[in-house]
Amino acid sequence: MNQRVVITGMGIYSTIGLNINEVLSSLFKGTSGIHFDQARIDFGYRSGLSGKVPTPILKGKLDRRMRVGLAEQGAYAFVSTEEALAMAGIDADYIASNEVGIMFGNDSSSKAVIEGTDIVRAKKDTSRIGSGSIFQSMNSTVSMNLSVIYKLRGINTTISGACASGSHAIGLAYMLIKNGMQDAIVCGGAQELNIYSMSSFDGLGAFSDRNNEPTKASRPFDRSRNGLVPSGGGATVIVESLESAQKRGANILGEIKAYGFSSDGSHISQPNVDGPSRAIAMCLKQSGLMARDIEYVNAHATSTPIGDANEAQAIHSIFGSKVPVSSTKSMTGHEMWMGGASEIIYSLLMMHNGFVAPNINFENPDEFSSKINVIPQTENIGFDRFLSNSFGFGGTNSSLIVEKFIK
Repeated sequence: MNQRVVITGMGIYSTIGLNINEVLSSLFKGTSGIHFDQARIDFGYRSGLSGKVPTPILKGKLDRRMRVGLAEQGAYAFVSTEEALAMAGIDADYIASNEVGIMFGNDSSSKAVIEGTDIVRAKKDTSRIGSGSIFQSMNSTVSMNLSVIYKLRGINTTISGACASGSHAIGLAYMLIKNGMQDAIVCGGAQELNIYSMSSFDGLGAFSDRNNEPTKASRPFDRSRNGLVPSGGGATVIVESLESAQKRGANILGEIKAYGFSSDGSHISQPNVDGPSRAIAMCLKQSGLMARDIEYVNAHATSTPIGDANEAQAIHSIFGSKVPVSSTKSMTGHEMWMGGASEIIYSLLMMHNGFVAPNINFENPDEFSSKINVIPQTENIGFDRFLSNSFGFGGTNSSLIVEKFIK
C-alpha cells in the first residue's frame, strides 16, 4: 500500500485564539499570547510567565459523567476536535459506519495526580479521591476520553514524546494511513496549563524570567533570549487517506508528504545538531524532495540559548540562508506536547492565506541565527510547501513536510 495522506479538518484552542479565525488574525498581526501570572510567583516559581487560555465551558455540550473524567488538557482537546470534525464534515453517522481512529500527543497529566494524592494524605481514604480521577490522571486521558465521547472505533492511543508528542502523533498516523491500516485518524496534541504541571521546568531554570515584559520574553533565535515561556491548549487535525477524503467529497487542506524522526542519543535535556539534522534529512529523503523545494520552515526554536543555536545550525546546514524561517513560539510560548500539532495548523493557515507569520522579538541575531532567514515581521510571502520541526527532552526529534494538495 502507498496511500496519499491528506488533512481535511483542523481545530485550535490556543493562547493566541480560541478558534481558527482568531488564530489566523493573531498570526498575521504578530500578537503575543503571553502574560504574567502572580499566582506562579506566590506558589514558588522563579518565572511568572505563561500562556493563558480560558477554561472551556462544557456544561450542555457533554454530560456530567464525561466532564468528571476529562482533564484540563482533555477539555482543550475536545473544543479543538469539535472544530476540526466540523471542518472535515465528519459527523456521528459517518463515525458510526467507519473506523475512525485517534492518536493524540500528551506527556503529562499533573493536576489530578497531585490533587488525588493530597486528598489521600489528608483523609487517609483512597475512596475519597472520586471516580473521575483515574481517567484524568493517566497520560492517555485525552485519547481515552475523546474516543468514548465520539464513539471512535479505530486505533486509540496516546503518543508521549515530550515536546515532539503532537508532531509524532501526526507522523505515526500518516504512516498507518499510508500503509492502508486506517482510513481516517483524529490527531493532535494537548497541553495542561495549571500551576502544577510546570514547576519542575521552572526548577531547572528553563523559563525566561523577564517577568516585567511578558510579551517580550519569548524571543526565539534572538541573542538576548534567556529561556522559554510555558504555554498550552489543544490542537486537532483530521488526517485521512486521499481515497477516503475524495469519497466523502471533503475539502482538502493539505497533503502530508513525509515524516522524519531521530534520537540525539547524547543528553537527556540538552539537544545537539546531529539529531535534528538527521530528522530533517530523513523527511526530505522520504518525500523525494530537495532542500530547495521547501519554501518555509516552522522552527521548533523555543527561546533557549542552546536549543535555538543548534536548530539554526541544522537548518543552515541543510537549507542554507534563503528559506524563510520563523518560530511561532515567539507569540504562543512553548505549547509543549501540543506544539507539534498546533504548529502544523499555524503553518497551514499561513500557506492558505499567503503570508509568513513573524518571529516576533527577533531584534539581534547571534552567530548562528544570523546565517538563516529569520522573518521578524509579517511578510506576504506565498508558499505551497513547508517543513515543521518539533524536538523534545530525551533527544526525540520529529519533522513533517506538508504541501498544498495537487490532484
